[in-house]
Amino acid sequence: MTNSQMNPETKTYDDPLKKRKGERRLVVIDGNHLIHRAYHAIQAPLKTSSGEQTNAIFGFASMLLNIIELEQPDYLAMTFDERAPTFRHEAHEGYKATRVKAPDELYAQIPRIKEMINDFKIPVYSKEGFEADDMMGTLAHKAIKDGLSVYIVTGDRDLLQLVDPTIHVVFPHKGYREPMVYDSKAVLEKFGIHPNQMVDYKALVGDPSDNIDGVQGIGPKGAAELLTQYKTLDGIYQHLRDVSEGMRKKLTEGKTAAYFAQSLSKIVTDVPCDFKKEDTSTKKLDFLGLQKFFEKMEMRSLQTRLKKLMPAEALQSKEQMSLF
Repeated sequence: MTNSQMNPETKTYDDPLKKRKGERRLVVIDGNHLIHRAYHAIQAPLKTSSGEQTNAIFGFASMLLNIIELEQPDYLAMTFDERAPTFRHEAHEGYKATRVKAPDELYAQIPRIKEMINDFKIPVYSKEGFEADDMMGTLAHKAIKDGLSVYIVTGDRDLLQLVDPTIHVVFPHKGYREPMVYDSKAVLEKFGIHPNQMVDYKALVGDPSDNIDGVQGIGPKGAAELLTQYKTLDGIYQHLRDVSEGMRKKLTEGKTAAYFAQSLSKIVTDVPCDFKKEDTSTKKLDFLGLQKFFEKMEMRSLQTRLKKLMPAEALQSKEQMSLF
């Protein structure tokens, strides 16, 4: 997979997905995003012989296998949002209020997907009062203290604020066969700013998907130019006298909205959680359990793919061999 073979949305930079010698990698998967992406990626009405719909289940499982194959994680974890409101909902009554509810046929498949995750023994992390974003940020920061590199699989641009030399953010594309890997260089090329400026960037432009207002009249280009010149949101407001009269008026009128958006956009990286890297070791994955799940859901093609990814000790199991 080379840069020349990819469009600007899917190219990698110096192939950061490739593992370095001696690297120990934790892959953290945004379970909510992967479920929704899987459902929309496979619109074919896949069903079991009993009539149970499985398109989202199959798509999720297929991408999960692609992630394991391409990332070769030493450690693996999954995150999910809780149903309870978060501190952001408490601060902003309209937070994410404009999001369209997913179809019922997707929600009907989520329990099976979580059953699959449990059967495979992937540890799941979530915390009431916080979003999956906060949990991903927390796991990443705990992991790098343990000497791990971290790859966060998501489709949420908010996670780009976490990117640094040890943390990458990976956006799935084409079933995770051509993922977009964001390192610091990729963030700068795409948005014209550095990862540590992403929070202030969102403070200026807002985020309609989260129903967060920014500064009215300032778009991505203007925000990037301001941050290139003045580095931070504080720096911009400390230099209002240096910007044009029209820009000064927009920034002055939008100051409250900008700082409120900034407070909502910053990912929490110290959520209370009991993370131990050994709990997420891929050596603890239950390949037999996942094979049994695929058999139950009549997903023979995934059984064949999983067999190719299995460690030798899993393949030697007599019970395992009986599944093929």
